[in-house]
Parts: sequence; C-alpha cells; structure tokens
Amino acid sequence: MYAIVRAGGRQHKVAVGDVLEIDRIEAKPGDSVELSTILVVDGESVTSDPWVLGGVKAHAEVVDQTKGDKIVILRYKNKTGYRRRQGHRQKYTAVRITSIDSVSK
Repeated sequence: MYAIVRAGGRQHKVAVGDVLEIDRIEAKPGDSVELSTILVVDGESVTSDPWVLGGVKAHAEVVDQTKGDKIVILRYKNKTGYRRRQGHRQKYTAVRITSIDSVSK
C-alpha cells in the first residue's frame, strides 16, 4: 500500500516506514503530524476520488529539523569589478510515515 501526499506545495509518494523531507513545519522531534492524501493505491484498487479521500490521512512522526545543501549564487559583471556571492539553505523537516488510513467503501 502506498499513497501520494501533499506537503509544502509538493507531492510525494510514500509508504509506511518511509522517511522524507518536507518544507519546515513547526513541530518538535517526536510529534505526530497528518498529511493529506491525493491518491491511495491499495493492493487491488486505486482511489483518487476527492470525496472518498477527504477523511483519509497519512500519519507521520517528526524525526528531525534540518537544513538542505547550500545553494551558492555568484553574481559577476564584466569590466566593472563587481562580484557578489550569496547563499541560501532551505529549512526542512524530516518525517517518518507511521500509517496510512485505509479507504472504506
């Protein structure tokens, strides 16, 4: 069984036990969060109806608050001696999927 969940403007394919990085949420390690599902694939059936998936959630446990790799931006203008270096590190929350609700018919 796996699901496609929406988290932080992105969609991720998850199964129970998977660890994924989503955009930072305000939660401490050990807290539980719910992620909304877009699609659920259960052995023999695929469910994508939004009315059915309204109550189906993927439950996750926060593992860690991390930062991504540094993105280096170098600006350079020829013949003026202008050089500027900038950097950015995106903040992420690592979560482990603990369970996915089943779709009841």
